[in-house]
Amino acid sequence: MPWVEKEQIQQAKEMDLLTYLQLNEPHELRKSKFGRNEFRTATHSSLVISNGRWFWNKGDFGGRSALDFLIKVRGMDFLDAVEMILDSRGAVGLNTHYTSLSALPVKNAEQVPQNVVFKLPDTALLPVNAVSYLQKRGISPEVITHCLSLGILCESRRNQNVIFIGRDENEKERFACQRGIKDDFKADVFGSDKRYSFALAAENSNSRHLIVFESPIDVLSHATMQQRGYLENEPDWASDPHRLSLGGTSDVALIAFLERTPGITDITLCLDADEAGEIAAGKIIEKFASDNRFAHITVKNRPPQDGAKDYNDVLLRTISIERQQKQHNLNRGRHEAAL
Repeated sequence: MPWVEKEQIQQAKEMDLLTYLQLNEPHELRKSKFGRNEFRTATHSSLVISNGRWFWNKGDFGGRSALDFLIKVRGMDFLDAVEMILDSRGAVGLNTHYTSLSALPVKNAEQVPQNVVFKLPDTALLPVNAVSYLQKRGISPEVITHCLSLGILCESRRNQNVIFIGRDENEKERFACQRGIKDDFKADVFGSDKRYSFALAAENSNSRHLIVFESPIDVLSHATMQQRGYLENEPDWASDPHRLSLGGTSDVALIAFLERTPGITDITLCLDADEAGEIAAGKIIEKFASDNRFAHITVKNRPPQDGAKDYNDVLLRTISIERQQKQHNLNRGRHEAAL
């Protein structure tokens, strides 16, 4: 794992958000009309920077440093955020040594923040907005109900965002990401542990098959396609697989899932059909081919086809084609009846 000295972490923590944006992203800053020393950002108009601190009204949280911002708002990994800040101020970057999973941490080095507390946002009693949004994205009522019953899907009370939850081996909530239903807001809840990213377990806990996606929406989309029988003509899909969202393109959640589920022998990668997804899939395939820990696992790459960006796009296109076919059959039946 990459590691970073405590002195470097302290350097990164000392940079406030205003200074960071002035140095690296001046185009993001917008002068606020409510205070001479108050700023907002172009991307997040409800994020206020004032007196050395910042607060994001939409997300209902804030912080002081640029490091807080990169982790909480942009969802960056701790080490990546530290490296970005150090690079921006001309400091020496991270020591990118790599150790095995069984290796001890580097002496006098810190790998993850130790005082992070994970807490879910306040949730709505009835997630009507989240359910409506997911149905518009083509997710079936059966899949939605199943996730609600498992407690891995809910709605934030303040902003009506959809919340996808990841749990550990003891069913403790360890991860959550939010998805806006009225805009493109996406963010992990602060303190989330990426190793426990959103997953939908197979009905058979001993299933040997795992399908990997970038986002929770794609997980639910593929589950919907299988539940509705859209995959019946493609027998190479596993009938009862585990499904995992990486929460992006990092393989952290995948490796951790395999450590917790050692019986997996077949993995299908279904990352987005774009450059980032292609690069990530290639790296995962290369890692599994060169690491003896994964010698028993077969990895297939199956990105969306026919111009679809992701598996939600595949689902929506399939639903559209089905509706067109039904309408065509209906019109043909009416025409034949008229004759």
